[in-house]
Amino acid sequence: MTTFTLPARQPFNFHNAVRSHGWYQVTPFHYDEAASLLTYVLRLSTGKVVELRLTPATDGIQVETAALTRAEQAEASDRVDWMFGLQRDFSDFYAATRHEPKLAHVEPNAYGRVLRSPTFFEDVVRTILTTNTLWAATKRMTLNLVNQFGDPLPNDSNRRAFPTPERLAGASEEQLRNETRLGYRSPYLIELARRAASGELDLEAFKTSDLPTLELRKELLKIKGIGAYAAANLLMILGRPDFIPIDSWAAKMVSHEWHDGQPVTPAEVESHFEQWGQWKGMAYWFWNWSYQG
Repeated sequence: MTTFTLPARQPFNFHNAVRSHGWYQVTPFHYDEAASLLTYVLRLSTGKVVELRLTPATDGIQVETAALTRAEQAEASDRVDWMFGLQRDFSDFYAATRHEPKLAHVEPNAYGRVLRSPTFFEDVVRTILTTNTLWAATKRMTLNLVNQFGDPLPNDSNRRAFPTPERLAGASEEQLRNETRLGYRSPYLIELARRAASGELDLEAFKTSDLPTLELRKELLKIKGIGAYAAANLLMILGRPDFIPIDSWAAKMVSHEWHDGQPVTPAEVESHFEQWGQWKGMAYWFWNWSYQG
């Protein structure tokens, strides 16, 4: 067994970081809220599949997993660091929110981090699986994908890691449509996996890209299956919250917040957060909505 602790830039709240994004509800994540335990089945670059057991620690996160080599532990540390954005600095965002009652809860509760997958490939796939569907269907499709193409834990074949681009690239569109039941998304995911596996598309480079946000958005929009909503969601994950991921939920919230429940356009959603500039997406994400339906 390997156990180690990773420090986080303060303020940091483990529970709020986990629940900052719906990913914690989708395999291979699993969250036991009562125990403050987030687990994730991770495939390391060596091919070893391990379960990460993540719990809050003083000033950070404790990681417990199977016995790892020094190199494997370094890789696992890097993955967890990325998943939680442990060293991200939100002081400018907090300063900007102090005058807004609807964001008064943000700084005291250490909001700002958005839970991410260990790889950007996984985040792109997950995001495509959220488009034009219900959340329950997203969870089902992801479960099917993991169960069919993910590598199993050595001691529990019922639990599997997220599939690699190489593994998914070997599938056919018909297989994803008929067996995995991914519908119209099937050709998008096949193309994405094959481009990533061949090296034509370096998705992990998006994490450290120094492109201006508008240019980065253009690159995301070149990926088949990624539209305005998906690009905004992925920019949030990348720490570029300049855009709002506008979907039917966003329209509903804005409608009830400012328009007495009347239908609103995407432009009207944007207009209510325009003042937040580079923090627009985060102001929307963590807004204390009046309507809870």
